[in-house]
Amino acid sequence: MAEKKELPLTYKGLPLVRCGKEIYLGSMADPYVAYFRIQSEDSFGDMMLSGRVTVQILNTDPEVSIKERVVKKTEKEGLYNALDIGSIWLKRELKNHNG
Repeated sequence: MAEKKELPLTYKGLPLVRCGKEIYLGSMADPYVAYFRIQSEDSFGDMMLSGRVTVQILNTDPEVSIKERVVKKTEKEGLYNALDIGSIWLKRELKNHNG
């Protein structure tokens, strides 16, 4: 029997990768990615929900200094709100970069 291939996670058509409390939206091959860092969590029954989430749009160019890599930054309450604004910002930056 053939093994079932797992499809990568996406959000609004962009690849989504999570490692612990860090989430990346977009492809590292693109000029920009959205980076999310879960700052706090709240318990809801037997689940943990994200509270404050830092959102950053990062330049992926390795030639750019660390300080200059952060293009935009904000904090949002809840993961959905953070993903929503991050995806909007990322799509705008990619569109502006490609003309």
